[in-house]
This record gives sequence, C-alpha cells and structure tokens, in this order.
Amino acid sequence: MTAPSCPTATRLYENGKVIATDFGYDEIAGQLDEHPGAVLWLDLFDPDGDDLASVAKQFDLHPLAVEDAMTDHERPKLDRYPHHVFLNVYAVDLATKDSETRFGKTEISVFVTNRALITVRKSPSDTQRLIDRWDSDADLCSAGGVGFLLWGLLDVVVDGQYAVTQRLDAGMDMVEDALLEEGGAPRVVRMKAVKERKLLAALRRAVSPMPELVAQSMRSDLALVDDKLRPYFRDVEDHAQHTVDEIEHLRDRIDSLLEADNSEQSNVLNNTTRKLAAWAAIVAVPTAVTGYFGQNVPYPGYDQWWGFLVSSATIVVVSLLLYLYLKRRGWL
Repeated sequence: MTAPSCPTATRLYENGKVIATDFGYDEIAGQLDEHPGAVLWLDLFDPDGDDLASVAKQFDLHPLAVEDAMTDHERPKLDRYPHHVFLNVYAVDLATKDSETRFGKTEISVFVTNRALITVRKSPSDTQRLIDRWDSDADLCSAGGVGFLLWGLLDVVVDGQYAVTQRLDAGMDMVEDALLEEGGAPRVVRMKAVKERKLLAALRRAVSPMPELVAQSMRSDLALVDDKLRPYFRDVEDHAQHTVDEIEHLRDRIDSLLEADNSEQSNVLNNTTRKLAAWAAIVAVPTAVTGYFGQNVPYPGYDQWWGFLVSSATIVVVSLLLYLYLKRRGWL
C-alpha cells in the first residue's frame, strides 16, 4: 500500500473513546483489523490523483466519486454508491482586511463507508473545531459509529455557515443606517451595500442545498443514522434551514434598502430640478423682455476697451464660482 504524499490526519474511535491518533496511513488496515468495532477518520489535504487512487483501492471508492473529489467547485450534494456515500459541502468564513470584508469557503468532499469517514479538503481550513465537536460529544460515538463522525462534520459546517450569516446581518445594520440618511447615501456606501449583496449570493450557493443534503443523509436505506443520532441530525437540518431563511431575509432586506436609497436620490433630484426650473423661469422674464426690445444699456466701461476686459473677467469668475459650488454639492 502506497501512502499518500499529501498531509493527512487520522483518528480512531471505539466505544466513544479515541484510541489512536496521527498514525501513519500504512497503519490504517492494521488498526481496523485490531479493533473491529472502531471507526476511522482519515483527512486528506489537497491530494493528487495517485493519493486518491491508493485510498480508493483500499476503501473500494467509486471512480465517479473520486473524480468529483478531484474536481473543484462541485455543487453541494449527496450521492449513494454501492459501497459508500459521497458528499460535497462547503465550510465558509469571513475575514476583514483593510476595512474590506472578504468571503472564503473551503470545499470538502466526504466519503462515508461502513467504518471510515474520509474527508478531502481542497484548501486550508481549521479541522480543530471538528475534532473538538467530536470530543465534546464522544458518548454518541458508542452507538452512532461512523454516523456520529458524519454528524459532527455536518454540525460544524452548518454552525460555521450560520455564524457567517449572523456577521453579515450585524454588518448590514451599519449599512442600513447609512443608506437611510436624508438625501441619499454616498457612493461608497452604496458600493458597500452592493458588495454585501454579492457576498450573500455567494453564501447562498453554498448554504441553500444543505437542508436537503442533511435530510438525505437520514434516509433509512443509507443506514447511516440510528434512532439515537436521528434527533441530532434533525437539529442540524433545522439549523441549516434557519440559515437559509436568514440569507433570504437578508437578500430581501438589502434589495429593499437599495431601492429605498434610489427612491430618496430620485426625490432629491426632483427637488433640485424643480428649483432650477423655478430660477430659470425667473431669469427668463427679463431676458425675454430685453431681448425682444433689443435693449443694450450702457454700463461702466461701455464702448471702452477696459470695459470688455472687466465684463469678460466677471463672466469667468462667476462661472468658476458657480462650477465650484455645484461640484461641492455633488451636482457635477
């Protein structure tokens, strides 16, 4: 048996206890034979084709599932094969750098066999939360077997998705206050709202299939979830559905805020247009009268060369001051 060249993590559970950790890949078969009631977690980080080929041969993994695990950006799903179940899920997080919120996600492919949970991570992620979840509820392992490991994985993924949704909700409160200011929000605020909407769209693609995926994992024909674990899986399903509902609510909220801001800016534009039209009407009266009668009234410097310079300078200065004023008001 050829050991995978990629970094791996291994843990062996038996009767609710961890009996071995971080043992080599070449020791897996011996550990499983020595402990017939134990279940294994094998984690592979960014494996190549040869790595997965050796794992597929040992655990009888289907070639189509192996191909999906090697392909990036697969949709979240659950597929059943003759000797195992294959899942694809996304762990998500948010990071703030230079006042900019960035969305990150880690694609995790999962093979669930009778005695092993094999995870394939395609980008770096923190597996300690997953280990802590298993260790904090290890008593479920004694009855749940590999289904217990699957529950812990799904629970951590869904909790992470819900935490990101809550952070976006909190951030949207500040965006909402700025968007609802009188006179319309500045462009930088509107762009931040648009970025929030893009983040929600990316998050929705990763989260929306999760309730159905968790529900499929509880199917009786898969024999992954027993009566003791079923309430825990239903709890994960409920959290996943709640996360989806929150995302839909946030999408509606940000769309409503952007529409309200557009309406406010339209109202401001209408008021400004009405004022300009009123002043134009006032100025038009003397302009029309003097133009109709052809009135050219002598002014200081009339018919003098310096009078032309004064009038030209007055036009330039007044026009410049008017330009600066309109520019400051954001009209130009």
